[in-house]
Order: sequence, then C-alpha cells, then structure tokens
Amino acid sequence: MYDPVLAALRRGAADDALALARELVDTRPDDAVAHRLLAHAQRLSGDDAAALATLDAALERAPEDADLHLERAGLLLRARQLDEAQAALARSVGLDPNQFPAYVMQAQLALGRGELDEAERLARTASRIAPDHPQLAAVQGMLALRRGRPDEALSILSQAATLAPDEPMLRHALGFAYLAKGHLAFAEQAFRGVLELHPDNTALRALVADLVRQQGRPGEAVDELAPLLDDPATPPTLHRLAGELELRAERVERAIPRLKHALARLPGDRRTLAALIEAWERSGDREDARSTLDAALATHPQADELWLARLSVEPFAGEEARAVIDRWLVAVPDHIPALLARLTALDASGDRDGAEAAAQRIVELQPGQAQAEMRLLDGLMQRDPDAAVARVESLLARAQDPQVKRGLRQLLGHALDRAGRLDDAVAAWAAIQAEVAPERLPLPPISGYQGPWPEAAPLPDGAHAVLFVWGAPGSLVERIAQTFQLGGAPMLVDRLGPNPPQDPLQRYDTAQRLVDGSLDGAYLVAQWRAALGGRGVQGGNAFDWLPVWDNALLLALRPHMPEAVAMIALRDPRDMLLDWLAFGAPVPLRMESPLEAAQWLARSLEQVAELGEQNLFPHRVVRLDGIESDPRGVAQAVADALGISVPVPPAQAFGPQRLPSGHWQRFAGALDEAFQVLAPVAARLGYTA
Repeated sequence: MYDPVLAALRRGAADDALALARELVDTRPDDAVAHRLLAHAQRLSGDDAAALATLDAALERAPEDADLHLERAGLLLRARQLDEAQAALARSVGLDPNQFPAYVMQAQLALGRGELDEAERLARTASRIAPDHPQLAAVQGMLALRRGRPDEALSILSQAATLAPDEPMLRHALGFAYLAKGHLAFAEQAFRGVLELHPDNTALRALVADLVRQQGRPGEAVDELAPLLDDPATPPTLHRLAGELELRAERVERAIPRLKHALARLPGDRRTLAALIEAWERSGDREDARSTLDAALATHPQADELWLARLSVEPFAGEEARAVIDRWLVAVPDHIPALLARLTALDASGDRDGAEAAAQRIVELQPGQAQAEMRLLDGLMQRDPDAAVARVESLLARAQDPQVKRGLRQLLGHALDRAGRLDDAVAAWAAIQAEVAPERLPLPPISGYQGPWPEAAPLPDGAHAVLFVWGAPGSLVERIAQTFQLGGAPMLVDRLGPNPPQDPLQRYDTAQRLVDGSLDGAYLVAQWRAALGGRGVQGGNAFDWLPVWDNALLLALRPHMPEAVAMIALRDPRDMLLDWLAFGAPVPLRMESPLEAAQWLARSLEQVAELGEQNLFPHRVVRLDGIESDPRGVAQAVADALGISVPVPPAQAFGPQRLPSGHWQRFAGALDEAFQVLAPVAARLGYTA
C-alpha cells in the first residue's frame, strides 16, 4: 500500500507523491507510516511547515518511533537554519552554505526510507564540504546505529556532542544511541535537553515519560505527561498511557478518570478496556464498571469489545451474564459474536440443550462457523459418527465461500477421525495444509549450533523479570500465553499480530547471524529493550511470546540478559504433529507434508532436549499432556514452573476442545513414517510409545 508513494518520492515527483500520500492518509488516518510519507512528500514540494505538522500527527500515533523523532529533529533544524546556516558555514568552511544542508537533509530522508547505502553516499559527499559539522556526525551516528553498531554510534555522537552540546539534532541521535545500549537514564537526559529547547513537543514529552516509566518510576512518568493532559487537543492515547501509568503507580482512583476519558474517545479500544477492567477489579467498584460500560454501549451498541468487557464484569455462567447477552442480541439481532457468547455461557452453566440450540442458530446464519459446527458435531459424533461425516459432506456440497469450505474440510477430518476412517482424516487435513502452504511462512532454519558458549553473566541486582515464552507447533503454547494474559501478567503477543516489533528476535536469520558474528548479541538485547515502550509494557517485567526459538540465541542471552528465563511448552511430539496437522498453529508455518513437518519438528525439539541436558540457560519446560484443555491445570502447571500464584482463566478461555493427549496412537498406522522420525526425540524428552 506504501509502494506507490515511495516510488513517487524516489523519482522526485512531488505532485504525484503529495496526491498519493494524501489519499493514503485519508484511507488510513491512524497509520503513522502514512503520515510519515505525507510529510516526506510535503518536504519534497518545499512545504516544510506542513511537513512538520504532519510529522507531529504521525508522532501522536507512534510517539515511541525513533526514526520519526529523528526526522522531526531534522525538520526543526532545517527550519531554523534558513537564517543562520549561511553565516555559520561560511565562517567554518568558506563554502556554499546551502549545499551542505541539502546533502544532510537528503541523507536524513534516505535514513527515513531505510535506504542506508544511499544515506551513506550522501554523508560522504557532505563530509567533503564540512567534515566536522555536528549535523554530519548525527547522520553518521544514526547510520552506525541502523547498521547494528551501537558502540560506534555512541562514540561518534559523544565526541561531536562535546564540541556542539546544544545541537538538538545531535541530542536526538545521542538519545537513541543510549537507548539502543539500554542506558535509559542517559537517554532520558539527552531527550530532556531537547525538550528544554522545545517544551511544546508533545511526542518528545511522551517519549521522556515512557523512559521514566521504563526506569520503574511510573508516578514521575505521569507527572511528566501532566502538562499535556489538560489540553483538549491531546490525543486519547496519551490519556490512556497516563491511566496505565497511574495503575502501575498503584493510584487506581486517579487511573480510572484518565481511562474513562480515553474510552469516551476510543470506544471499543481493547487496551483501554483492559486497563479499565483491571482498575475496576482493583477498586472492587462493579457498579461503576456496569454504569460506564452501559453508557458506552448506549452510544456504540455495535462495538463487540464493549459487550465483551461488559460481560467480563459478571460471573460468566450466571443469570446476569445471560441477561447482558440478551441485551446484546436485542441491540444487534442474530449477531454471530453474541450468539457465540450465548453458546459458551450456556455450556458453562451446564445447559447442553440450550447450547446446542444456539449452535444450530449460528450455523443457519453462517454455515461452516467452526465453533458452532464443532459443537453440533460433538453431539452428533457421540451419537452417530457416520452421520456426522454425512452432515459435513452435505455442508461442503452447499458451501460457496472458499474459506467456509476450508473450515468444513477441517471439520470433515475430525468427523472421519471419530468414524475410524483415519487414513481419510489424514488425507483431508494434509490436503488443506498443502493448499494453504503458499500463504504460510517457511519453516524457520535451525542453526544446529552446539557451542562453545559465552560465559553467563551474573544476575544483576534488582533486575526485572524477563520471560521468553515459546512452543513448537502443536504444543498449545498459546494456552500458556492466554493464561498469562487473562491473569494480568505483562504478556506480549504482538509478534504474532499485524504490527510486530522490528527487533532481531522477529527475524528468521537472527540465530545464524549470531553464529557467524554478523549480529552482535549486545545489540540484539539493546534493541529488544528499546522496543519495550512502544509495545505497551507497563512496568519493568516483560513476558515475550517468541515466534522462533533457536539455542543460538543464547549467544546473546547468556552474556547480556542473565535475568531472562525461557519457558517452553511441550507435549508428546507425536501429539504435537497431529495437532499441527489438524488445527494449524498460532505461528502460521508451512506444512508441505506430515513427514517433512516431522523432520523439522524433531530437529527443533532436539534443541529443547539439549537445553535441559546441558543446562544451557535458565528455563522451565511446561508439559501440557493431559491438561491441554483444562484452564485450571494449565494455570497450576505454569505456577509450579515459576513458583508463583497464577490466576485460573475462565472455563471457556481455551475455546473448542482439541485432540486429547495420546490421540496420536490412534493414527499410528496412518502416520507411521512421520511418527518414526519423532520417536527418538520423544524418548529423549521422556515420552514412550
């Protein structure tokens, strides 16, 4: 969606770039990248004032974006240079003062676009004109930072700052260099220096507040934001942040009004609602929760998140919850999410007939809806598995939508399983996996690295808890993540969402780059820490669900993050393969065939065995065998692993039932070759046939 604008910018077509960027902003008003591209187009057309206003709008939407802050610094510098640059540069280099700023500004634009080679070329040209200019040092420092060399960046910027301590562009760059190294206090002071020059910079003040928060001073962070909160133009996201910080500072009575203010302008916003629900739980004020959410629903009756929040206030299996669901269905008749809530509530209360009736209504409205069809089929499979197969086949014959048909084919596999037609079940599931393979991610490469390992650093005093959560496909690691989330832990699941953090732990090639030395472990850890604020971590502790695990990550974690613990979800590898085949996985990995998947899974799980056998890093293996569908059992297993109390999720938290542990043995003939591949690692992990 951004490519047309970027193409126009690269060829210097200002009018085309402006038109395309404005259209993009109109269609994506909350997208910081869209605003950023519009600012680039306005700069290209010579309208610096408009570009600055647009960049401010982008920063309101993404106040933690380092590149946006640097670009804004460049715009401010360019604006004030118009009168001063000529005399300053004339005295220092005796050259045309307008040529040097042009090269620096082009280099900044190239940095913003991620074109590092072009930025380096422009910086070399600028260095021939004014090799010691602080603006050039800022560009060179940011180049080093973007290329993964934070120590070099810090050296360049620190030396330049001693010669030009009041240069705002240098202060900005120096702040982000400190941030990349994890030196939060130094970063805070660098940004405060810029804030003194530009006290009205809302985005920069929000960044300073976030740095204060990351240092464990949430109350001070709120105080930092306080001057902005009385301005009617302050975006609701800052009120939300203030409310979250008040919660962290144990000031619940001050958090609730801030969060209510944000909710009024962000109805249905999940993050705001989650913070509000936590605040109401702490205060015990259910009546305020009911009245606030009812008032919001009166004006936004179609906001599903509001209804779900309202349901969370009531005991889910009780009459009060059913009354809320009835109101939801009056407001939005035959609404699938509301009917699904009714189905789940009735099942939770033991009303099996009522739940089946709700499921029947759902599939009348949306044939092939997975949860409802599974609910109906569950009863039918108990009574007559062959009839269940016939039902799914009849639904398939009538379905038109390809996605619906795919869901029905998955259900057909389960019906065939229950009917004892195991080869047919495997064929049905494998056909779906092969069909969707082009849409899925390739299997992550496994480095196979087995040492030598760097010395593990000593545990620092007062370190915040860091938990890296991972599980291979079929492990049901998502149920551990759900348990943490519903229990209020700082569980980060954004790596599996549409806007994942762009740090090295998100990349497939990170393990191999650590092995070959092209990626510095200290830089990896610094980048991870620097991204936390933008990911909404509300305190020092962070639980991060990783999409990929490779023991080579320990080349970074052992020396630079000794406070971290790896939590690995595990089941019998053969059950994992079967679950992956039948249901897919949270990380949508490609399965070309069950055999190929088994070979990759075996190599992946061998790392888990090595982790324990050699005690390579602090870790906890949570075995979900036999408790995979039991929220209480999962919560207890996690609690036992960490030695802490973990709240038990609601009974309906995990959704539809999955295949029970040991179910793989039923498929021993149909998947014999794949299971033989997994047998050695299964035995190594303590599982027997």
